Amino acid sequence: MKDRILVITGAAGFIGSAVTRHLNDLGYHRLLLVDDIETTEKWKNLFGKKFEDFISKHTLFSWLENRAGEVGGIIHLGACSDTLEKDGNFLMENNFRYTQKLCKIALENGIRFIYASSAATYGDGSQGFSDDIDQLDALRPLNLYGFSKHLFDLWVKQRGYLDQIVGLKYFNVFGPNENHKGHMASMVFKMLPKIEQEGVVHLFKSSDPERFSDGDQCRDFIYVKDAARMTCDFLFNNICGIFNIGRGEPTTWNQLASALFQAAGKKKNIAYVDMPKSLVSQYQNYTCADMQKYFEKHGHAVIYNIEDAVKDYVQGYLLEDKRW
Repeated sequence: MKDRILVITGAAGFIGSAVTRHLNDLGYHRLLLVDDIETTEKWKNLFGKKFEDFISKHTLFSWLENRAGEVGGIIHLGACSDTLEKDGNFLMENNFRYTQKLCKIALENGIRFIYASSAATYGDGSQGFSDDIDQLDALRPLNLYGFSKHLFDLWVKQRGYLDQIVGLKYFNVFGPNENHKGHMASMVFKMLPKIEQEGVVHLFKSSDPERFSDGDQCRDFIYVKDAARMTCDFLFNNICGIFNIGRGEPTTWNQLASALFQAAGKKKNIAYVDMPKSLVSQYQNYTCADMQKYFEKHGHAVIYNIEDAVKDYVQGYLLEDKRW
């Protein structure tokens, strides 16, 4: 792969810039970074990165017309990831049809193709969180973003492409380089200023107190350094299919908040507030990636536990206003 160009879409974004950093650390510099920075501060995520060129997503296809033969792999992370986006036409063009076209080019040219699906495809979790492709048709995403990702998963399954490409369902990724994400940033990023300024973290009261106490609702949080490494591993093997990217262990909001107070050197102070009524019907009280298939292929690849990840993020990046 070091003699070939590696294409990373969404390269100035959160996971994309982390993937770029990880590949740089492995000695890979022949990278074509693809993104549209527009008026965001994503450009700061490119500090210190080594790459061959940076182009817009709108010029990628014309670039590939001339140079696809030089490309060894495409990691397609570029998409609208806003779960509140209501423009269905935009999501279908940006997340679904763009990915279709890029996938076809990769297959036609023998290029390793790795794309980002999403844990949002699992909907309310009533069907579980298994990445078994035989269960794809039963999934019911809760929003247009999740639907746009799910539709591509179904498309590649129906055409038999999943024995040639890789789809990754990212769970709750957090860590450095998410500063530009606004309301889509992780709660670690959002809660730290509250701790520093007010000395308190506000968590939702439980909407299902018989099963979950206040703050004991669970998520599968994974550190972006683990997610980037697990993503890049697929460049260097011939494993194909859809895989979850998570820790495979649930973490409660209380545990996450406690780790954040500890990392910030502050006394723990958690206050519980009522969940907005508009959120109750679509709130997930529990998510946890089924990582059996990934671990069988790669071994137990997660390095950071929650406490170490939060400490590394807070002390190494947030408090220092640094990117990775």
